[in-house]
Amino acid sequence: MLADALRLSLRRGAGPFRSAAHLGVEPRAYQLVPLLMALRLETKRLLIADDVGIGKTIEAGMILREMIDRGEVDRFAVLCPPHLVDQWVGELAEKFDIDAVAVTSSRARSLERGLALSESIFDACPYTVVSLDYIKSNNRRDSFAHACPDFVIVDEAHSCVGGSERGTQQRFALLERLAEKRDRHMLLLTATPHSGNQDAYGRLLGLIDADLANAPSGADPNVLERYRRRLAQHFVQRRRPDIEEAWGDGSAFACAHSREAPFQLTGDFQSFQEDVLDYCIGVTTNADGDSARRLAFWGTLALMRCVGSSPAAAASALRNRLGGMAEEEALEPVLFDDDEGMLSDTDVEPATAVAGEEREKISALIKQAETLAERIDEDPKFVTLVKQLKALEKENARTVVFCRFISTADAVGAALRKIFRKHRIEVVTGRLTPEERRERVDDMGDDDRRILVATDCLSEGINLQKLFNAVIHYDLNWNPTRHQQREGRVDRFGQPAKDVWSVMMFGANSMIDGAVIQVITDKADRIREALGVTVPVPEDSASVTSALMQAMLLKSERHRSQGMFDFGEADAQLEVEWRNAEDSAKKSQARYAQGALKPAEVLPEWQRLRALNGGPEEVERFTRRALSRLEAPLDTTGKHPRVHYDRLPTQLRERMEARGFTGSRAVSFADDPEPDVTHVGRVHPLVATLAETLAEGALDPGGTREIEPLGRSGTWRTRAVESVTTVLLMRLRFTLTVSGRRTLLAEEATAVAFRRGEQEPFATGAEALALLEQEATGNIERIAIERQVGEALNRLDDYEKALATFAHERAESLREDHDRVKAATRGEGATTEVEPALPADVIGLYVLVPEIA
Repeated sequence: MLADALRLSLRRGAGPFRSAAHLGVEPRAYQLVPLLMALRLETKRLLIADDVGIGKTIEAGMILREMIDRGEVDRFAVLCPPHLVDQWVGELAEKFDIDAVAVTSSRARSLERGLALSESIFDACPYTVVSLDYIKSNNRRDSFAHACPDFVIVDEAHSCVGGSERGTQQRFALLERLAEKRDRHMLLLTATPHSGNQDAYGRLLGLIDADLANAPSGADPNVLERYRRRLAQHFVQRRRPDIEEAWGDGSAFACAHSREAPFQLTGDFQSFQEDVLDYCIGVTTNADGDSARRLAFWGTLALMRCVGSSPAAAASALRNRLGGMAEEEALEPVLFDDDEGMLSDTDVEPATAVAGEEREKISALIKQAETLAERIDEDPKFVTLVKQLKALEKENARTVVFCRFISTADAVGAALRKIFRKHRIEVVTGRLTPEERRERVDDMGDDDRRILVATDCLSEGINLQKLFNAVIHYDLNWNPTRHQQREGRVDRFGQPAKDVWSVMMFGANSMIDGAVIQVITDKADRIREALGVTVPVPEDSASVTSALMQAMLLKSERHRSQGMFDFGEADAQLEVEWRNAEDSAKKSQARYAQGALKPAEVLPEWQRLRALNGGPEEVERFTRRALSRLEAPLDTTGKHPRVHYDRLPTQLRERMEARGFTGSRAVSFADDPEPDVTHVGRVHPLVATLAETLAEGALDPGGTREIEPLGRSGTWRTRAVESVTTVLLMRLRFTLTVSGRRTLLAEEATAVAFRRGEQEPFATGAEALALLEQEATGNIERIAIERQVGEALNRLDDYEKALATFAHERAESLREDHDRVKAATRGEGATTEVEPALPADVIGLYVLVPEIA
């Protein structure tokens, strides 16, 4: 047990991956690529643009943890949308053993109490996760830029560079100022680096390196190749097919099942769509001038989109129409689900222009919509949703229902509660603050039967895989990448379920859904099937608008034969835009392949180092044995073992209470456990506290009398040896000199084994430690134990030369490990010299006696 306690208490790893001892997650081979890329750069500037759900947070966290453990970073800030702040704080603590402070508008005042006038939060708190909405204002931006750490992670970076909204401009101004400091490390994370806006894409690359902002436009292949190579040093982008095929790591993800759920509009529900379109055509026909006609087109699409969502959303949009008007700039992000900004208020039904004589018509349509909203149980769309939920329940699925508008989500949630009375049903929309959204979702973990109804305020960044494994698109999204984002909330790395489901609902005879499928969805699906990537809606919104209007009129029962509007070559122009998007995606795939990196060559080094430090099996064995020794054994009477923190000895219980662990909790020693089950890994406070307490108690037995110290010597019978064997448990310490100037201290727990009468070890490292892990097959009398241990102690001086030789061999082996990692990055890298600190510390001495001796 002392061997395990020693291994699990060490934090300053000696291998080329200094962070291995601090990680609470087992990374996959492909997740090492960004780390290898960072190790070859003096200033870590990376754009990590992996697909939704692949693990960008883990990849960025590994780089951060590595830089901290190498002594290159002592302060950092994560900048992210407000709804992701608490999630980042939790991920850093659970997976990377980093306690960061959340900085949001609601928490800043309490953090500022007690600070000196000249001191900022970022001076006082070295590790922070900061809300972009809080920090973007001019006065806070200046303060943050002055005190900003030299390591910054920006999550959902695309939301900071696109669009003309004031908030986006403020966020970009902040990042641009931070990037001006050329030695500041910056990791930009996004699943959608190119939203179709070339200028925004250039701004994103410019944050990495100003010279990358403008791609060469000439045809000189040498110039293009130099640009490509330079960009490839800073840009990594893998899609799910890359991981599952090229990397052979499909086991990292659940098996995905997708299906369509068409429904037929009938009766009043179908007539209502035609009635609203009648009204919109009248408005558009009477519009005077191109500008007014264009705005009328936009208003028609915005209103019809609400009509297609639900009668409740239609009623809300019509009421908003009476109350005000919107310009094109306000309608565009709502129409096409723009993903260049924050998802804070785009789930509100849009307002559009209305003339005085229209009010009577609108009022009649509002009454019609309100009547249909009260009959939601008859709505063919809602009836289909109920059928799909019941079918998914038979598959043991827990479902998130995504709606486009708040009114739709509220209406659907209320109606579902009347049908699924035994289920926990919650509705999460943009009306809630980010903290309230997270709290409402987390609270659902207490109920085994649960259904979440949400708008797209939860479609980006939020991890839902621990509680849900199915998504239903109640409303078609008009931006294909948003569908991918929705499904990525559950279909992602870390999903504990073996299967995930996605269901796309649409009206088979709905003019609105039909137009979207024809103009957007089918085209995007064709490109995704060919390339394995999802492309955004073409940037030319005018051609998209015209094509949608034309398709909608052609699918209308009343208006398909009417040619009152001249749409020109809208279809042909849009087809060109889609082809351009496909060509751009093809070029991107070829341009940014990271073929030079060979993580498969490094993974064995990583795994060997993790095994030496103690992997999941060692963690479980040690935790079970340690808790039993402390008379607080794991409770194994239920489905999952439970830790009873209140049964621990006082000093341990108080330490755990200070970290927020009280009462009892279900635990798992495997990655990504079920909801409501805590993952207990190497860096979990329970393991760390047990290991440190028992290891320190053995080295200083006079320190406490409450906990009996572990023995540093012993003798027992075992089948693991054929002759009397002495195993020395050791702590080796090293000095690592990087590039001749930076010295680091490192340590590792290991062992050597000697047969009686021999002065050279026959087993070292993991092989020697394995001897201690074998079960004892018999006890030995106390007098015999004292004799065996005494004789072994007398032979310690005889082993001194062999121990020094072993320490030097380990130092040389560690240097070679560093060289192999450097070679795998295909970069020059830094040179590393490793020297052992002698004499080595002998922590424990154990004599193993063969079963028959």
